Amino acid sequence: MQRAVLIALCALLTACTPASRPVVLHPADSPPTLLSAWGLMFVNGSSLELNGGVIPYELNSPLFSDYALKLRTVWTPRHTIAVYNDDRELDFPVGTVISKTFLYEKLTERDGLLYVRQKDGEATLENDGSLDLNSHVLMETRLLVRYDDGWRAFPYVWNASQDDATLEIAGDQRDIVLVQGDTDEHITYIVPDANQCAGCHVTDHTAKELRPIGPKAWQLNRPYSWWGNAESQLANWAAIGVVGGYNGTAPEGVRWSDPGDATLEQRARAYLDANCAHCHNSRGAADTSALHLNIDAPLDRLYGICKTPVAVGRGSGDRPYDIYPGRPHDSILVFRMQHSDPAIAMPELGRSAVHAEGVKVISDWIAAMNGDC
Repeated sequence: MQRAVLIALCALLTACTPASRPVVLHPADSPPTLLSAWGLMFVNGSSLELNGGVIPYELNSPLFSDYALKLRTVWTPRHTIAVYNDDRELDFPVGTVISKTFLYEKLTERDGLLYVRQKDGEATLENDGSLDLNSHVLMETRLLVRYDDGWRAFPYVWNASQDDATLEIAGDQRDIVLVQGDTDEHITYIVPDANQCAGCHVTDHTAKELRPIGPKAWQLNRPYSWWGNAESQLANWAAIGVVGGYNGTAPEGVRWSDPGDATLEQRARAYLDANCAHCHNSRGAADTSALHLNIDAPLDRLYGICKTPVAVGRGSGDRPYDIYPGRPHDSILVFRMQHSDPAIAMPELGRSAVHAEGVKVISDWIAAMNGDC
């Protein structure tokens, strides 16, 4: 293995952080009040530090969540492996804990309002896996934990002193101001309750089982500078024994936000898969809409092209088709993305702000389509 992988292996399998102590898997029916009790991460002075064995990772095309940055991690019990799949999320072993921490670059706090920088992207870790809390504010950490009978979701909200997070089964909310250049946007940042987690993570409406939706092969097939090399995260995970069954090839990773990374169509479809397909697939919660937006779905009427709406009420905006080739302003898909009204907006959960960059890439893609309905 490369020297960088050996260094990472040392960091993962030994207690390398000052606050390091064992990760603890708590019973599903009695999760701890404090996030720190899990042992995944700790606040050490002005830094958030990951425990030894807790692996940070990034996705090619992350879900939009009100411009929050996200720090994703996974921990698996020693001597267990996640099974690789080409076309779905990895099959993680019992005892796996996946975390997603939502945070912002903090600008100031004034009149009881938190002002944060509006930007797309992932949280930036130092080489030692720490996060600088002098320049960031932590909002929440969501855990997905796999037990013998399936996955459980636990939402934790970070306190004002930024030294720990508290379990909030009923969710929470906080008023913040997004700042981009000279413009401000006041939004209510909403932490979903434990039941609302199923709104995204139950991708099969019949089975009604919570599942991870981010760590799929095409999403993980990308380098991540934390490892110190240019290999795919999947290659690094296989090298340290976290993933089994990976033979070195995986579906192409597509970053919707990078114009130089893929075609406009590939970027648009990656965006729709990450933000919409957990509901809009043949078995999802929105299966009655007959709109399938998973990345490998055929580009036909079921994908929304020249498809008339099904029971959307004023959510159609009087547009005639879900996707109207060459006419984004007459497409329901764009109309719903442009709205923050809960009765109209899509996705229904996870955002109060409009994702301008996402609207643009979908609009550009539809505008470039040939054909007519």
